Amino acid sequence: MANIKSAKKRVLVARRNAEKNKAIKSGVKTAVKKVNAAIESKDKKAADEALLNATSIIDKACSKGVFHKNTASRKVSRLASAVNKLS
Repeated sequence: MANIKSAKKRVLVARRNAEKNKAIKSGVKTAVKKVNAAIESKDKKAADEALLNATSIIDKACSKGVFHKNTASRKVSRLASAVNKLS
């Protein structure tokens, strides 16, 4: 670990922020998996609900700076197009 007080603090802050970002990314992955599982089971209603939840989680991750806005938009777009293919 660093010797300078400010460097020690930066190490601790970076570690804390990395843990938060990891938790947020994990939540996004879980939400995406739920949408994909609903699509696989061909359940339109469940897929729509899961998509709404996943969109919310992805947007929150974007607003917190975990994802770039284009990345978040791409994820939402791909999920929405996959759900819309269900009839």
